[in-house]
Order: sequence, then structure tokens, then C-alpha cells
Amino acid sequence: MPIEDADLAEITKLLSPERLGKLHELTGNSRAAIELHQKTLRLGADLMNIIAVIEIALRNSICDNLGQHFGQPGWLLDPPAPFRWKDSEESKIAQALDSARRAEYSKLAQADKHALDAHAFPNGRPANLPHTRRSKLRRAHLQVTDGKIIAELTFYIWKRLCGPDYEHTLWRPTLKKVFPNKRVKRSDVADNLEIVYQSRNRLAHHEPVLHNRFEETIAAIKYVAQHLEARTPGDQTPLYRLIADDIAAIEASAATLHAELDAYRTP
Repeated sequence: MPIEDADLAEITKLLSPERLGKLHELTGNSRAAIELHQKTLRLGADLMNIIAVIEIALRNSICDNLGQHFGQPGWLLDPPAPFRWKDSEESKIAQALDSARRAEYSKLAQADKHALDAHAFPNGRPANLPHTRRSKLRRAHLQVTDGKIIAELTFYIWKRLCGPDYEHTLWRPTLKKVFPNKRVKRSDVADNLEIVYQSRNRLAHHEPVLHNRFEETIAAIKYVAQHLEARTPGDQTPLYRLIADDIAAIEASAATLHAELDAYRTP
């Protein structure tokens, strides 16, 4: 639906003059600024969908690899010695475990929640215990699968595992197999994942990914899709073929939007 003149002031207030500031400065009017803002959001949503596929594929490939490498169940929470997670990953895994338990706890009937008291408070539940504390102590006794914990982990941890901190403990012993082409360097994988990660975070906070940042992000996405589990990298890997049409569509949309933005810059 077209934006009514009477709505321009209210929409500007809701989106915030600060957020629309650069677009308003570029276009010289509120209507054009709002319309470009919406187009930018739609482009970002389409890009986020492509990144989601990359993140899911990367996560599953890394987890399959590490499961085989460690060779035992429960490797995520209790990896076999001498390997140990760095503090940042250990913290993220603990947070993911709590999130997974929260999700499972929310599904329980009240009777099942009360039944956990026998484990959480073997000597009887303390009087005047706050509800939040009681729930947390109950949740600590819920068993959740590695799969549910992994689903709660973010892109951050997967790009970290391809970083320099795990060069000798994970990359060389096993994770290189996730990117099996002999010419692939860990640093190249890490650099491309970092680009995707940074753009993902911008999009998650509804910030634009345009121009050079957009081009760099698409190039990084292509790199991952062309190399993940591919001894012969290229546009014919299963993952690349899966997202090829989406990439072509978003590149066309971005070109149109960039041309529209550039038109305002032309004297």
C-alpha cells in the first residue's frame, strides 16, 4: 500500500529520525527515505535467509566431523582429554545448555516440574525460595541431547573453531576435512566466515548491508558454498546449487537498489 501523506510524520517517529537520517539527507524527503528504508530491510531479510543456509550447513558439517574425531557421545559438553574448549567456547556452550534446558522445561506439565524437586532439593525445598531460583535448580537436572544444545549455539562458535586458537588442536587434526580441497587455507576460511558473521550480526540488529559490504558478504558466502565439503570447489557443489537461484535474485535486487541510491547522488 502507498504511504499516505498524513502518515509520514508518524512513521518517521516510529522508525526514528536518527535511523532515517542518512536516507533523508540523501533523498531530501521523508517519503523516499522511508521507501528506501523498507527496500533495504527486504534486501537484508533475503540475505539473512541465505546466510541461514550457510550457517546450518557449516554447523552440521563441523559437528559431524567433530563427532567422528572425538569418537564418543557427549563430546560437546565433555570432550576427551587432552582437548579442552577455550574459555569463550566453554561459556557459549554452557549458555546453550541452559537455553536448551529452558526450552525443555517450558514444555513440562506442572506435575513434572514439581517432580524435579526430588532431585533439586533432596533435603526438602527451602522456604521462601524465589521462583526463578527454583526453576533454575530444577532445570539443572534435565537431560537434553547434544543436538538440542547445538541448535542453541550461534554462528560465533563455528567461525571461532576455524580461527587461529584451534589451528593445532582442531583444524590440522580434523576440521581441515570440512574444507578438503588441498589449496584451502584455514586463514582464508576464517576470514570469509568473519565477513559473513559480521554481516549476520548487522542484519540481526536491522542494520543495512549495502554496497562494498554487500559485495564482500556475497563473495564470502560463495566461497563457503563452493568449498564446504568439496574436494573440487566450484559452482556445482550441492550447497552452491541449493542457493544459486537465491544468490542470483539477491544480486539483481541489490543492483536495482544500489542504482536507485546512486541516482540520488548524481548531481
